[in-house]
Amino acid sequence: MKLSGLLHRSRPELPGLAGVARVDRRTDSLLRRLRPGEIAVLDQIDMDRATADALVAAEVAAVVNASPSISGRFPNLGPEVLMDAGIPLLDGVGAEAMHAIKDGVRIRLHDGVVYAGEVELARGSVQTTDSVADALVEAKSGLTHQLEAFAANTIEFMRQERALLLDGHGVPQVDVSLAGKQVLVVAAGFDHVPELVKLKNYIKEYQPVLVGVGAGADALMSAGHKPHLIVGDPADVSTEALTSGADVVVPAFADGHAPGLHRVQDLGASAVTFPSSANAEDLALLLAHHHGASMIVTVGLSATMAEFLDRGRSGSNASTFLTRLQAGGTLVDGQLIAQLYRSRISTGALLLLLGAAIVAVIAALLVSDAGDAVVAWITNFGLGLFETIKGWFVR
Repeated sequence: MKLSGLLHRSRPELPGLAGVARVDRRTDSLLRRLRPGEIAVLDQIDMDRATADALVAAEVAAVVNASPSISGRFPNLGPEVLMDAGIPLLDGVGAEAMHAIKDGVRIRLHDGVVYAGEVELARGSVQTTDSVADALVEAKSGLTHQLEAFAANTIEFMRQERALLLDGHGVPQVDVSLAGKQVLVVAAGFDHVPELVKLKNYIKEYQPVLVGVGAGADALMSAGHKPHLIVGDPADVSTEALTSGADVVVPAFADGHAPGLHRVQDLGASAVTFPSSANAEDLALLLAHHHGASMIVTVGLSATMAEFLDRGRSGSNASTFLTRLQAGGTLVDGQLIAQLYRSRISTGALLLLLGAAIVAVIAALLVSDAGDAVVAWITNFGLGLFETIKGWFVR
């Protein structure tokens, strides 16, 4: 056989799912770099729902996790989100896979194995809807230990931050007036995009102070709203949002060091620091509360025990319970506000009611002595309106 024939012979298609690998141990960095159709390679034990939602939104072809996506410590929600979206999940391929799989290289997944061409790079367990459901049932037994750790961290946070919680010590001053106003705090969390859509009428009517927590600032921008205040690591916020004119509050360590502050300064924007071990969401709530907000509406913030534990970072959640306890009756979940607006009478229903009333009035007049006069008036009015509209078109 001639050499040219061998060179032009088509290579058989290798089985499996192929795509460009995006590899990063830092999940937040990985999520910012992903493109549709790529394969996300990460290392996250107990994948949380926020990560899974971001992977679905990025339209990845598949996910390869070096760690177990469900370790059994507690029933985390991320893997179930991927299964519902039909995204393949190859689990527990091992830490060495983060070195073996090169960023930007085309890889192939087949029968639980990661290949580069025909070379095996790593292997793990293929998760299915049934395997995820079974693992979640078993993981419920780990809730007791997680709750104990959560309680211990909460007590420690109270010891360290009681002055902040009770008296607002360390809460920075901001240019935005919050006293006596309604405040809408938005984080890029659970179902924050559809919730913002449902709150459109509420925002338009009450004009609350808009606070974006991290990527929640970009969520507000995408929904057509300009944030008044941004709280969180500037690395999680777009340049457009940081330079929108909003006040920026950057979380800082106890010694005053604030990672990411230089980015705001480099952009020429002003920012203040908020020293505390609390997470950014709770800092935003404490800021609004201690500055006298009359009502704090939350979107995308953890609201249930399952959502708190789903983060898998009990230390970062230590401030959550106490913050919500301190905010008390001023704190309202955005879903409740959205339900109130959905229950209002729609514009169509009002028009229908108005039309029925007009018909009833006309009918009453027609059966009265003034009926003939009413008919004549309606006829003349209709003919006059017709001639006016006709004149507009003739011109």
